[in-house]
Amino acid sequence: MTKTPPLPAAFLQAPIAHRALHDIADGRPENSREAIEAAIDAGYGIEIDLQLSADRRAMVFHDYDLKRLTAERGRVRDRTAADLGAIRLKGGQTGIPTFAEVLDLVAGRVPLLVEIKDQDGQLGPGIGILEEAAAGDVKGYDGPLAFMSFNPHSVRVLSGFAPEVPRGIVTSAYRPQDWPLIPGPTRKRLREIPDIQAARASFISHEARDLSRPRVAELRARGTHVLCWTIRSPEAEAKARKFAQNVTFEGYAAAIPAPVS
Repeated sequence: MTKTPPLPAAFLQAPIAHRALHDIADGRPENSREAIEAAIDAGYGIEIDLQLSADRRAMVFHDYDLKRLTAERGRVRDRTAADLGAIRLKGGQTGIPTFAEVLDLVAGRVPLLVEIKDQDGQLGPGIGILEEAAAGDVKGYDGPLAFMSFNPHSVRVLSGFAPEVPRGIVTSAYRPQDWPLIPGPTRKRLREIPDIQAARASFISHEARDLSRPRVAELRARGTHVLCWTIRSPEAEAKARKFAQNVTFEGYAAAIPAPVS
């Protein structure tokens, strides 16, 4: 049976910059090389997102469509990696990077938390290509890295493609107004976080405003590490840390705890 690798301790130390340390006003778009370098310089962990290109490459980009973050329109998955790399991110000086390029850039200097965006459309089993591409990119990578996804099927598949890499499930209250495209029965099921064992996950990253859910405390008591998303102020961080062991943040300078001697 495939083992469940533990989440490295580094992920429980410095706060994790959501989509890297982005600030469009300072020329650092989300998930950009500029934002990644800034996070490394500040000593933060980094969270990034992966989407699939037309030629089956893992690309570091959050949205399914290009229009919010670039001057282009259309689906990410309809463009090749080379085409995407030539599209400049709004507010920055560089194009959309491949996952392989980001791995070379980070080079193990800080923890890298990698979210596989759902490719099924309804958090179902129609996945596998992006997971395989991402797993291929991390072969031989030397540094703290973990995969996660809202789709438990993705996490389970990753246990086969990259069994040595820690895996987690991104979890949520799954309110209907926030997830209108997800079928009601699926939302109800995922709300209770039932797939930790089946997906061979060692952590969750839970929605911050739902951290008081009893299931979160139950999982933590059983040894599942608890991260959370997305914190946007020191006050919200203080509340979240009553339940979570680390935070994913944006929009402020999260404090980095002093190392334990």
